[in-house]
Amino acid sequence: MLAKLMSYFLLGVVRFLTGSQARWYGCPPKAEQRIYFANHQSHADMVLIWAALPEELRSITRPIAAKDYWTKTPFKQWITTAVFNAVYVDRQAGPARAAPSTAGAASNAPAPEAAVETAAAGGPDPAPQAAHAAQSPEALRAALPATDPLTPLVRALESGDSIVIFPEGTRGHGDEPQPFKSGLFKLAQMFPHVVLVPAWINNVQRVMPKGEVVPVPILCSVTFGAPVALAPGEERRPFLDRARRAVMDLREV
Repeated sequence: MLAKLMSYFLLGVVRFLTGSQARWYGCPPKAEQRIYFANHQSHADMVLIWAALPEELRSITRPIAAKDYWTKTPFKQWITTAVFNAVYVDRQAGPARAAPSTAGAASNAPAPEAAVETAAAGGPDPAPQAAHAAQSPEALRAALPATDPLTPLVRALESGDSIVIFPEGTRGHGDEPQPFKSGLFKLAQMFPHVVLVPAWINNVQRVMPKGEVVPVPILCSVTFGAPVALAPGEERRPFLDRARRAVMDLREV
């Protein structure tokens, strides 16, 4: 009951501060399993998309939330768990790596920062022959390490939920999204039946600039575009570039 009251309160606050206008340009709001993917410039992005969705979609859609940020205080953790039903992603997690057997091998190992970035990006590009290997979605999901950052998202999709993700992996600062990391591609491979819907979030970075704690009333909007789909045999980078363009094209709508 308390979570329901808080959701109504937050919805009112967000709509007062931002207007939270939802524009369905390329697809209607529909109760089907979807992956919404959007540009990312503020921690408030998650909240704005949540507020922009109709109530019947909010109840079946789970935004991802950075575990290290949204569990810093009991209140933040309660909000993301009880109100947003968010999927926590550990930005420091990564696929397990075999320990080097020699000192020479250790000297060639990536620095911790590089390892985290590689993990967040979904790992290096596969070899050409591996990219074309026929693997079923079920086999791809079964092969995913428990420590992979995508694992909580896969579990949410397997349970039938829709999710909201930010393929840049981190907040951007320019007018254009940063290159998309590979998580969206992997999820499209593992869940070919789930509809991929691009979204452009406008102005939210001015409501809650990075480093600020007091929001400023600014009119914001979320534009949802036409779904994209992974074509048979499409490589990772061409697909991610195409998905990124689909998000960017919504700026002018």
